[in-house]
Amino acid sequence: MARLTFELPDGSTREVDIVQVLNAGYAGRSQDDVAAHIAELAELGVPTPSVTPTLYPVAPYLAQQTDRVAVQHRHTSGEAEWALVVAGDGELLLTAACDHTDRDLEVHGVAWSKNAGPDVLARRAWRLADVEPRLDDLTLRAWVTRDGTETEIQHGTLAELLTPAYWVDVLRSRDALNPGTVLISGTIPMTPGVDQFADAWRVELGDPATGDTIRLAYDVHPMPEPIG
Repeated sequence: MARLTFELPDGSTREVDIVQVLNAGYAGRSQDDVAAHIAELAELGVPTPSVTPTLYPVAPYLAQQTDRVAVQHRHTSGEAEWALVVAGDGELLLTAACDHTDRDLEVHGVAWSKNAGPDVLARRAWRLADVEPRLDDLTLRAWVTRDGTETEIQHGTLAELLTPAYWVDVLRSRDALNPGTVLISGTIPMTPGVDQFADAWRVELGDPATGDTIRLAYDVHPMPEPIG
C-alpha cells in the first residue's frame, strides 16, 4: 500500500493510504473529439474501447510522489492530468498528476500499459470545494525535456475534460467513493510534432484566479538491459 502526503494551501497536510487507483480514459467532454482520437489510435494498432469514457484499475502502489521514473525502454511517455484524491472522512482533494504509460504495451491492451508505469502525483493539493466554482478556468500544462531542451507538449483547461463531479457520481454508483481512492482524469491533446518520448516530464495545474500552481516533475531513467 502506498502512503502519500499532500500539503494544502493553509499549510496543513493530509496523509492518505492509497487503496484504489482508477485511470479514466477517452474522458474529453466533446465525444466527437474523443471519437476522432480513437480513430487515430486505431490506426496505430491501439484496441478500440467498447464504451467511452473508460476506467482502468491500476495497482495502488503505482500512485507515487517521485522525481524519478524507471522504464524498460524508450517508448514510454507521460500525460498531463488532474487527480481526485479521497482523503480521510471523505474529504476530496484535487492535485496534478502524470500518467506514465508504456506505448509499446498499449497496442496489446490499454489496461496493461497503464499498469507498466506509475501515476506520478504532486505533493500539494487543493480542496476540491475551494476551486470547484471556477473549475473550468483551471489550466493544465505539460513540458518534456529531450537532449537538454524543454518543450511544451500540452496546454489546455479543465473545461476540456469530464469534471470531478462526474467522476464522483461514477465512484459513488460503484460504491468506490472511499478514503484512499485516487481517480486520474484522462488527458488533453498533445501538441503535434513534439516528441513525447522524453528524458523528463513536468506538469502544472494552475489557478488563474489566485495565481497558485501545483507542480510535479520527474526524470525518466531507462533500466539496464536484462541479463539472460
